[in-house]
Amino acid sequence: MPMLLAPLFARVFRHGDLTLIDALGRTHRFAGPELPGIPPVAIRLHDRSLHWRLPLYPSLMAGEAYMDGTLTVERGSLFDFLSLAAENIARHDRRNPSAVPLWRLTRLVQQYNPVARSQRNAAHHYDLSDDLYAHFLDGDRQYSCAYFARPGMSLEEAQEAKKLHIAAKLLLAPGRKVLDIGSGWGGLALTLARHFGVEVLGITLSREQLESARRKAAAAGLDDRVRFELADYRQIGGQFDRIVSVGMFEHVGVNHYRRFFERIRDMLAPDGVALVHAIGRSEGPGYTNPWIRKHIFPGGYSPALSEVVPSVERAGLWITDIEILRLHYADTLAEWRRRFQARREDVARAAGERFCRMWEFYLAGAETAFRHEGHMVFQMQLAKDIRAVPLTRDYMAEAERMLAAAHEGMAAGCAD
Repeated sequence: MPMLLAPLFARVFRHGDLTLIDALGRTHRFAGPELPGIPPVAIRLHDRSLHWRLPLYPSLMAGEAYMDGTLTVERGSLFDFLSLAAENIARHDRRNPSAVPLWRLTRLVQQYNPVARSQRNAAHHYDLSDDLYAHFLDGDRQYSCAYFARPGMSLEEAQEAKKLHIAAKLLLAPGRKVLDIGSGWGGLALTLARHFGVEVLGITLSREQLESARRKAAAAGLDDRVRFELADYRQIGGQFDRIVSVGMFEHVGVNHYRRFFERIRDMLAPDGVALVHAIGRSEGPGYTNPWIRKHIFPGGYSPALSEVVPSVERAGLWITDIEILRLHYADTLAEWRRRFQARREDVARAAGERFCRMWEFYLAGAETAFRHEGHMVFQMQLAKDIRAVPLTRDYMAEAERMLAAAHEGMAAGCAD
């Protein structure tokens, strides 16, 4: 094995069982103490240049090699390989806490997201074929962490539970004005309008999502109470009784956190309530994986709470509640992966094999991050007035039970 590649794999893969077949056909095994839940894995390289490219930039080149078909998984699955790598890298980093890359010097540039750049970043990921997302999301197109309130829930049930969970925290009432920042395909906005009688303005930077959301609002007969616009959070004026943002904060960028929460403060009514639902990291500040940044989410970053809270404080907002959802997103991604694989041939016909392999690597890598790399989801409830929400959290559970019962009753009525 070339001199660069052997030391890299020997240094990283000290736990579990990995077999590497290099581009010359030679077999090398790296084995150590067993990692529960991760089976033995074998990978094969089909391009000799990977013998030096992988050691130089493994976090980018491994994904690109998989996309190109020059790295294949011969035993186990792609998810098994990424889980094995993630567990070993995490153990290595814990042994060497000073081994930090130069991300602190570069991430401010990478996450500089003025309005025009934010629009381009959104288009890169969300303005893909509308059919792509239909292949693996639920029917409501919820492209964020589901909420598995009880064991055995389907993805559809868990996504509906997520919307009701958020609604309970927003303390909604008929006639209230709601701003949905990053409204996606409109599912949350339409649910809030349909079940709670509120007026919703949903904003997105994706033209594909905008057109889809507007069609759904018209088909549901809710376009008199729900309006969708192509706009950035920095371009909206007026005041709202409630502000909600689900799965959008990851695109804001650390440079802009203070501005984001200042806009929430300025747009929120004096007795208003806001809720931010976003991916975070449990182990402190970090950086976006370079493969994800290049191919999936340019300008994106999932922050540690220690990076978010200071901006909330400087904006003069109360943090009235924080909830951490740990493995909910891992289970969501597992179901997305299963559905994508079931429709893989359809995607390959429409977008090509390389795109399929990119999407497989994205979904498997994302699930790995939540199972093995300290990623989680936080829901942060905010207010301007100390009296804006009840003094105990009991109201959330009570409201959620009532909403779930009402929703099940409506579903049963429709079935009859």
